Formats: sequence, C-alpha cells, structure tokens
Amino acid sequence: MNTDPDIASDSEPGCLPPRERYDLFAHEDIEQEIVTTWESGRLHHAWLICGPRGVGKASLAWRIARRVLGAAPFPDYGPLGADPADPVCRQLEAQACPDLLLLRRPWDEKRKRWRAEITVDEARRAPAFFEKSAGAGGWRVCLVDSADDMNTNAANALLKTLEEPPQRGLLILISHAPGRLPATIRSRCRRLDLRLPSVEATASWLQSNAGLSDASAARQAAELSGGAPGRALALSVSGGVELADRIDSLVDKGRSASEKDIRQLADMVTGKTGAEKGPVFYGALRSAIQRRSRAIALEGGNSEPWIEAWRSLNRLVRDSDGLYLDPKQTALAALSLVTQAARAELA
Repeated sequence: MNTDPDIASDSEPGCLPPRERYDLFAHEDIEQEIVTTWESGRLHHAWLICGPRGVGKASLAWRIARRVLGAAPFPDYGPLGADPADPVCRQLEAQACPDLLLLRRPWDEKRKRWRAEITVDEARRAPAFFEKSAGAGGWRVCLVDSADDMNTNAANALLKTLEEPPQRGLLILISHAPGRLPATIRSRCRRLDLRLPSVEATASWLQSNAGLSDASAARQAAELSGGAPGRALALSVSGGVELADRIDSLVDKGRSASEKDIRQLADMVTGKTGAEKGPVFYGALRSAIQRRSRAIALEGGNSEPWIEAWRSLNRLVRDSDGLYLDPKQTALAALSLVTQAARAELA
C-alpha cells in the first residue's frame, strides 16, 4: 500500500488512487443500473459494493460520488463517466470537496503507517458531517473504504447513521468480505456485487488500456490476479510478475530452499526500496501455496500441511497489521511456512 497519507490507503503499488482513476473495466451493467436508479429519483441512501480485491470497487465508489456531487456526465468514460477537468472532479482529487467524507483507517504519524482498523472516533464523524448544509449540488456523500476495517464500536456508530438516513445524503461502503460485516449493517444497504472478468479479458485489457505490450506478461499477470484488473495492473507495473516467479521457484524447492534464498526474497519486499511490494508479495505467496496444495491433493498426497500454511499466512498478515510487527521478521516468518509445510508433507 502507498504510505503517503496525502494519497490514499487504498491504492495498489504503482497504481493511481481510485479518486484519480476515471475509467472502469468490466462493470458497465452495474454502472447502468446505478444511472437508471439515479435518474429515476429513487437512489437508495446506502450502497454496499462487494467483490474481490482489485475488481474495481473503490473506483466504482468514486465514480458514483463524482456524479452525485454534480460532475457532468462524460460518456467517453462509460455510463458513470466524468470529465477529469470538471471542477467537482478536481475538488475530489485534491480532497477539497466539503460535501464528501472519506472514512478509512487513520494515519499513525508516530509509526508512519496506517492503523489496523477504522476507529469509533472516525465513524462518529459521519453524523456531524451529515448535519452540515450541502453545497451547490445539494448532496453529501460518505465513502467508507473499507467497511471491513471497522471495529465493533465503529460499526455500531455508523449504524446509527444508516438507521436514520439523512436527506440527500448517500453512504457508500466498500467490502472485500461482506459476510464478516454485522447483519445490521448489511440489511440497511443495497448491495452491488462486482464479478471478476475472465483471465483472457483482463489480459486483453492490460494490453489495450494499460500499456502492457508483452502478451505473455499480460497473461501471466492476469492469471496471478485471478482476473482482478487492479491486482493484475499492480503486478505488471510494480515488478510483481517477476516477484511471483521468485516465490513460485521457492515453493517448488520446498524443504530444499536455502536460508540464503529466503533472506534474499525477504530483502526484496522490505526496507525503503521494497516496502510497497508487501501486498503483492503476500498475495503471490498465498496463491503459490494454494496452487501447491491443489497439485498435491490431485496427486493423492498430503496437502494438509500446505492448507495449514495458507491459514497461518493469513493470520500472520492480519497480526502484522494489527500489532505493528517488524516487516522483515514478518516476511521471514511467512517464507518459513513454505519449508515447514514441505517437511510436514513428507513426514
């Protein structure tokens, strides 16, 4: 993740923050549904945008916000398109629009990193925001990115606003795992599920719209991302494809992977030069472990150690965010799960 508090906590390595991105791939049907609802005057007061990471949820949320806050339609960028030169768009990019509230994990100035969750103090900003008078467009928008990051108290604080929707007020919640949200939150939102495009479609998009000329590299990035356009683009522009190759090689070596192999890989994704590759690294490691587990299961082998390695990796990444663990030690611990699983597989 980008660690500049003036940019965003939601942008993939090497990619534009969603508030600066004006195109959206593969979701024209969803966009048209929103446009139809908006034009009919029956826009629901709260929307829950769901889907895998990198599918375009945040980009869609900002597209909705631009139009609701008064940006003129710009069909060249799709049904919810807006002109980047529009005054509303410029205000939003500069985070200077008084009619938009972005709730996200707060920036920890002392540790120079994003906090692990959206706190109750952040969520309590929503009621005060909606009590203010709106600007010329008459609407106010609160965007929660992501709702999954809210702790219990924050979710309860936001629920009060959902229960008493403000006039000409819109809440947009983004969720990677909606099943983990309280039922009381989900029940008060209209849900939009964004589906992953095919690997083939994403690879073609990378070549035609993202400037990736190498067809083989585009295909590999699309496969590694499971078809998620945002993740595929991040892999392409941040050296993630090469990093994923290194991870695959280490997983293939299994218990024969040397300490030197592990340390070199950990060095690549930590420190000043590699910090932004962290999300790509852990995503690629998860995928490599999953592929290894499936391959062993199909061969009739013992895949349980690899399944447990995948579970342990998820816990490690979560704890790393919440407990501010040392990035280098976390990467080393993550890679050691590979050799541990390989040894247990043959035990």
